[in-house]
Amino acid sequence: MIARMWRGPVPKAKKESYVAYLRETGLGDYTRTPGNRGVWLLCQDKGEEVEFLTLTLWESVDAIKAFAGEEYGRARYYARDRDFLTRFDPEVEHFEVIDVVEPR
Repeated sequence: MIARMWRGPVPKAKKESYVAYLRETGLGDYTRTPGNRGVWLLCQDKGEEVEFLTLTLWESVDAIKAFAGEEYGRARYYARDRDFLTRFDPEVEHFEVIDVVEPR
C-alpha cells in the first residue's frame, strides 16, 4: 500500500468554502478511483492561513496513476484552485505503508 500526501495553504477566511470545494472536486475523485483505500483531509492553523493536507492510501502505483496520470509524482490541481490556494507545490510525496496497527 502507498500513502500519498499533498499540501496547500489557503487564507483563513476561505477555509470553509475551500472545504466545500474540495468535497466537490478532489475528495470525490479520490474515492471514485479504483484502488483508493481511504482519504483523510487535515488542516493546521498557520496564522493568517490554514494549511490543508490530504492523505490518501492506494493499493498500488497504478491506482495512483489512474487518479493523477502517468506523472503521478506531480500534484493534480483543479480549475478553481487559484481562487483559494496561495501556493502551488508542483510535487506530492509518496510513502510505502509498512504496517497498519488497528486500535484494540
